[in-house]
Amino acid sequence: MSAILSSVRKARALRDFVRQAGPIFLHRLSEDRKRPVKPSPRVPRLNTWSNEGIHVAWIGHSTVLIRLDDFTILTDPVFSTRIGIGIGPFVLGMKRLVQPAVTLAEVGVPDLILLSHAHMDHLDRPSLRKLESPRTTVITAAATSDLLRAKRYGAVHELRWDQTQRVGPAQVRAFEVKHWGARTRTDVHRGYNGYLIEAGRFRVLFGGDTAYTTAFRKLRSSKPIDLAIMPIGAYNPWIHAHCNPEQALAMANDAGAEVVLPVHHRTFKLSSEPYDEPIERLLLAAGSPQDRIPVREIGDEFHLGAAVTSGP
Repeated sequence: MSAILSSVRKARALRDFVRQAGPIFLHRLSEDRKRPVKPSPRVPRLNTWSNEGIHVAWIGHSTVLIRLDDFTILTDPVFSTRIGIGIGPFVLGMKRLVQPAVTLAEVGVPDLILLSHAHMDHLDRPSLRKLESPRTTVITAAATSDLLRAKRYGAVHELRWDQTQRVGPAQVRAFEVKHWGARTRTDVHRGYNGYLIEAGRFRVLFGGDTAYTTAFRKLRSSKPIDLAIMPIGAYNPWIHAHCNPEQALAMANDAGAEVVLPVHHRTFKLSSEPYDEPIERLLLAAGSPQDRIPVREIGDEFHLGAAVTSGP
């Protein structure tokens, strides 16, 4: 009976997914079928990272590996070639443009996984199943833990806006963004978060997915945010749900962020803007000096507070 119910749920989810995406989605599926996935333009040297300072690598889309001293965090892990509805061994959904900068094996076992919301390009169940470990804690949005095999992690915590959770040395606060959380057309009860991470002397902001909002102003304090991970793509024509690059920079400024790491571009073709437009617009908006945007390609790294060690 449970297998039948699961098949019915998948069929309904597939129907809702196709209805929601419409003809643009079907056209892109056709385009994707024979297109190869390009290798990552950069490969981060994770083995050179020390256990002091901030070390960050953009793995692709909204997946970022963060090390705060010796505490590791992975945001919205998506390592699959396709994202979408799984039908047996097949996945009906978008295909990556670029491979992840590192493999799951190279990532290892993170101390904390942050999930911003349940959209398939942010909560990828195959990737999360491969990351299951009793040494890993997951923080996710309200009403989304049912999408995980929660008992296979050390702990899973759902947070609503303004709720906090301590994991090891990190205090994580969920904050309001302007988006939506439904994975299909019907599960509109699901939450969606940005996160502020405070660990020791460091403060890191993960914006998740958001349209422009003044909510980031509430994050500003006398202590600056060392790094803001901000989405900059998928705004044309989805500006009601995704900020453009200038808006992403404005929200990072509102929060008092010193360095901005742009994500949510160059990985999946989710919208109509040209491939290079988001990063070009962000760099133009940031002006000079442009080292405020140190990560521009998938696989790029950023380090603060400690030098990397020499590697092979």
